[in-house]
Parts: sequence; C-alpha cells; structure tokens
Amino acid sequence: MDSWVVPSITGLWAAFLGTHMGLSSRRLRAGLVEKFGPRVFLAVYSLVALALFVPIAWVYAANKHAGAFLWYGSAIPWMRPIVYVGMTLAFTLMIGGNLDPSPASIAPGSGQIRGVLRITRHPLFMGVALFGLLHLCVARVHGAELAFFGGLPIVALIGCWHQDQRKLATDGEAFREFHRATAFLPFARGGIRGLVDRPLALALGVLATVLLRLFHPAIFGGAA
Repeated sequence: MDSWVVPSITGLWAAFLGTHMGLSSRRLRAGLVEKFGPRVFLAVYSLVALALFVPIAWVYAANKHAGAFLWYGSAIPWMRPIVYVGMTLAFTLMIGGNLDPSPASIAPGSGQIRGVLRITRHPLFMGVALFGLLHLCVARVHGAELAFFGGLPIVALIGCWHQDQRKLATDGEAFREFHRATAFLPFARGGIRGLVDRPLALALGVLATVLLRLFHPAIFGGAA
C-alpha cells in the first residue's frame, strides 16, 4: 500500500516551510544571528532546509506515481514545446539568480538591478516555482507528483513573500527602494530585457534545458 506517500510528502513540505519561515522570522533570526553570528546562522539554516528536503526528494523518488492518477499533460500535442521554453526560463532565472544575487535573498547581493533581477526580485526561487509547475504540466501526474512538484511553487511563493515582509521591516530604505523598483512575479512589470542583459545566464539556461531533454530518461526515467 502506498497511501502513506502523499501525506508524508505533504507533511515534510509543511515542516520545511514552517522551519524556513520560523528560523527567518524577525525575532528568532535576530536573536540567533546576535548569538551565533550571520555565518553560523546561515549554515544552520541551510542544513535544516537540506535535512528536510532530502527526505522529501527521497520519498518521492522511491514512490513515483503513487496515489491516484490525475492527468497527463504531454497528451496535449503542443504542451511539450511550451514546457521547453518555460524550462529554459526557469533555468535562466535560477542561474541568473546566482550570477546576480538579489538583495531579497538570504545572502543578499548588491542591489544593482540588472539581468534577471529586471524580471523578478526573487529569480532563484521563482525559477524553482516555475520548474515545479512545468513538471505538473508535462508529467504523468499521480498524487505523489502533485504533492512533490506542487510543493515547490507553494513553498517558493510563500517563502519569497515572507522574506519580502521581513526585509521591508528590517533592512531600511535601500531595500524598500529595490522592492518598489522590482516585480514579485516574473514579468509582472515587463523586464524582458533581463533575458539578454546577462547572455551567459540565458545561454546556460538553454544548455541546461537541452541536457535535461537528452538525459532525463536515463537519469530520472520517463520522457523529458
């Protein structure tokens, strides 16, 4: 019986989100940083996230297609080309978010609005959210897929919103100006220039999508 799979993944995502927001809340974070220093706090914060995400991924990987069958997006003829374009954007956001870290991230960048920051002030996690949504559009979705891939955008969006609220309250006018000048959701304020502002991010995004297309069946099973 695999009836435990979906509740387990859902529960682990809830724990991930709870610890993610709890540790980064204004009061708790400030106290921990004051006591242990920012580097130790960031290391512990990252280890807690990893300690919860690894079991989430493991439970899903060991129980793919558990639960009731829901839908199969690839049965729609034009779905795959749309997903490839979307996946290129997702990888570009994730890669660009590392090339130009956002002031809204846990380890903030300079605040210069360039590259993918023209698209969204949370490029890394919006890329993760898009990655999860696109898998729901193209995969053969059972309860396990909905719980795992659906958890990615939910956690990313709530986490980004929470991060904005904390930084608006604690980081002063510089962050508030950055917040006013950038979009939460990708392309909510245009920003198409961000795709060519940093050609390296776009090139690596295309490359990552091609590699995923080629090696997905061998590494993860199924079609890409």
